[in-house]
Amino acid sequence: MRDREAARRRRHLRVRRKIRGSKDRPRLSVFRSLKHIYAQIIDDPEGRTLASASTLDKEVRERIAGLKKTDQARVVGEVLARRAKARGIEKVVFDRGGYKYHGRVRSLAAGARAEGLEF
Repeated sequence: MRDREAARRRRHLRVRRKIRGSKDRPRLSVFRSLKHIYAQIIDDPEGRTLASASTLDKEVRERIAGLKKTDQARVVGEVLARRAKARGIEKVVFDRGGYKYHGRVRSLAAGARAEGLEF
């Protein structure tokens, strides 16, 4: 199990060498655990989180009861995009966090795009 996590961290660092969020295009970072999915929009130069959403948020929990994990991730993406739009963020750089662009990560991205976030 530790080897798998270490491999993901190596992949994430490799991706992060190329992907850098800015004021104009902050970074949408994804973290996936076995039960939950977390996403945050980060302004890298400032080192600040501008918006975040996860399956643990009260607003999200009410909407995801009884859904499959991929559908839950889509809801998280939609909520995150709405929160970002409220803060004036239209475009982001997608950071998949060393995970494959598949399943829940892909579903979260689709939910964010559906709500008008560009990446």
